[in-house]
Amino acid sequence: MSDRARQLILDLGVRAAYGLEDFMVAEPNRAAVAWIDAWPRWPGGMLALAGPPGSGKTHLAQVWRARSGARPLDPARLAALTPPELIGDAPALLLDDLREPVPERPLLHLLNHLAEQRRHLLIAAREPPARWTIGLADLGSRLSALPAVAIGAPDDALLGAVIAKLFRDRQLEVAAEVVDYLLPRMERSLAAAQDLVAALDRAALAGRRPITVALARTVLADTE
Repeated sequence: MSDRARQLILDLGVRAAYGLEDFMVAEPNRAAVAWIDAWPRWPGGMLALAGPPGSGKTHLAQVWRARSGARPLDPARLAALTPPELIGDAPALLLDDLREPVPERPLLHLLNHLAEQRRHLLIAAREPPARWTIGLADLGSRLSALPAVAIGAPDDALLGAVIAKLFRDRQLEVAAEVVDYLLPRMERSLAAAQDLVAALDRAALAGRRPITVALARTVLADTE
């Protein structure tokens, strides 16, 4: 890892996640965190949060849910109930992992109802809604106008900080060279970092040995 990457790790902020685990703030998610911090001053009271799997968007969405008191809604239920039934008395709604094809007319009715009631909405998805293939013109227009922010794939600074924290959480002392070895060889996601640290912990316990580069090499080969 370069000296610049090491300094980035030292400079990372750690954000208490409102009862959840700590959420690390770094360049790939900094803009998204700023938007979450800006709530409830979102234009129209709505926001779309986009990012690839393992980027931390669901974690950040849950941070917002804890802050806002939003009701989580399974996207699969969009077409099953009316907007008032979906929202109830909640001040806000969270649609996490919304994927194409979306139920267009129920989603349009929900957006209209939320706007009329002046309630808030966070949509978390892999792609910004403006990029979705939408046949209903009114819905397409609404989605294109929806404020959206993207979380990028985690960079070395964020992955390294996450791995180091995960080791600390397990009370494991691991040399920096192990993290340096893992970074260019692992899957680029926060979920992969968690799985990898867990696998290394299990392997170390099973073999009654410390976590070294040699053990990391073996665990990485096994996961492949």
